[in-house]
Formats: sequence, structure tokens, C-alpha cells
Amino acid sequence: MRRLDRILSAFPECRRESAWVGARWRVKSSTVAHVFGGEDQLFRIVFQAEPGELPAFENMGPPYFRAGWGANAVGILLDEATDWAELAELLTDSYCMQAPADLAARVLRP
Repeated sequence: MRRLDRILSAFPECRRESAWVGARWRVKSSTVAHVFGGEDQLFRIVFQAEPGELPAFENMGPPYFRAGWGANAVGILLDEATDWAELAELLTDSYCMQAPADLAARVLRP
């Protein structure tokens, strides 16, 4: 959770809060990412993806998955093989999609 918090809390006005399950990071009233544990005791994070990228995530398969909520929501299973640099890029994209334009413009994309 600390690694995720370091990535997401670095974005302007992005804050962590408790969710119905797990925790989520929001900018204004929009959810940037949501992390939660499954019955298998593994954590997953769900975030927004560009609509044109959805088929790629669906075809990649594990550790990626299409989330059951949100039109453009995808997720990744967090484990020892997680590529944290790639995840930071995906979370940056999610933030920029969800944030107001003035806040998104302040983010340097990796």
C-alpha cells in the first residue's frame, strides 16, 4: 500500500480514502485507482484506461483483467512480478483522465 500511496499521492490534489472495500485514491470526486484484496489474499488495483487500450488489456490476460464496473476500468493483480514502473505509468494515465485539465497539465508523464 505504501508504494501505491507514494505514486498516487504525488499527483496534485489526489488523496487516499477508505472505500467500501480496500482504499481508493480520488481527485475531486473522481476515482483514480482502487486497491482491494481478494479471497485469495492477493491485492488488485483497478484504474481507468484509454478506451482504445481496453482490447489490449483484455487480450494480455493475467495479471491484467477487465474490471466489472466502469466503462474504461481495468485492473492488475499485484504480486512479486508487478512491474512498478509500468504500473506508475498506467496510474499516471488514469489520473490524467480523471483530473480536471488544469491539474492534469501539472503532471509530468514518465
